[in-house]
This record gives sequence, structure tokens and C-alpha cells, in this order.
Amino acid sequence: MKINLGVKPYLFPMPVLMIATYGEDDRVNVMNMAWGGICDDNKVALNISDTHKTADNLRARRAFTISVANQDHLEAADYFGMVTGNKVPDKFERTGLHAVRSERVDAPVVTEFPLTIECRVVDMKTTDGTMRVVGEIVNVLADETVLDERGRVDPTRLNAILFDPFQSGYYAIGEKVGQAWKSGAVISKRDADA
Repeated sequence: MKINLGVKPYLFPMPVLMIATYGEDDRVNVMNMAWGGICDDNKVALNISDTHKTADNLRARRAFTISVANQDHLEAADYFGMVTGNKVPDKFERTGLHAVRSERVDAPVVTEFPLTIECRVVDMKTTDGTMRVVGEIVNVLADETVLDERGRVDPTRLNAILFDPFQSGYYAIGEKVGQAWKSGAVISKRDADA
């Protein structure tokens, strides 16, 4: 029997995305967010409270990077979600992580995170205190340690973490259990044989 839980943001898995921007003083700001993701072949969408420092930076610079948070840097990733750049302007420096300027957009690339998507803002709307940002992907950077022998990102090497909205936990990605567009072929074959 199913139990009604009411209106909750209960979708699993949720990503742990590190949104990096520059402030007006070129200071690096990183925000931890789960409410974002791919929305087209070359676009990402973010949903951010309009009061975040990141929202101000996006309005001013119209560029950002998204990095995949990993187990090796879980403490820093969580800290980025606990502390606001509005009150702690040097929060990035406090983590001991490092950043370089993107060669393609006006945003920082956090060097410790293994996968980074460089984005240019193409649309931004604020409704009821929430800023919806659509960014065009202009490039993806991957550390060579997370690539397989064919140069593709290997998810098992990313050591990415996921957010659990039910109990506010972080989880590691597990083993591969199937192949997209192939695992369901058993049903297609069964239907064809019937």
C-alpha cells in the first residue's frame, strides 16, 4: 500500500552540482545545488533562489561553470551549500580548493573537481523569488584520470556523489547494472516473438 507524503521535492537521484561564478571583484564563488540538470543537447537549466550570491553573479557576468561533486571533495562540496557568499565572501578560499579562469566563459574552473561544464547564460527569468537560468554548454572539461581508454568519461572513475532529498544524505554512485537502449531489448524481442 502506498502512503501519501504530500508535496515534497522527492526525486532520486539528485545531482550534487557545484555552480562556480565570479563576483564583481573577480572573487570565486561556488554554490552547491541539486535543482538543475541537462535540458537539451547543448543546454543546462538551474533553479536558484534569487537571493543567492550566485544569482547576483549570474546577472552581472552571464556565465558559469558546473562541476560534478565527488567523494574526494565531499566536505568542501557540502560547505558550499552550508555557507552563503553574501555573508562569507571568502568561502571558496576557506576550502583550500583552487580555481583557474575558463578559457571560454567568464567563470572559474575548480581544478579539483574531475568534470566541468562551461556555460554561457542564454536565458534568465525570475518568478516568485526563484531564478531559472538556462545556460548554453560551450565546452566540457574532464580530468584525464576519469576517462576510459576510448577517451569517454567513465562514471565509475568520477566518484560522483548524489543528494538524497529524503534524509538529506549524500550517496556514492554504485556499480553499472544495465546498458541504456539495450537492456530493454529483452521485452522488445519477447513482443516480436509473441
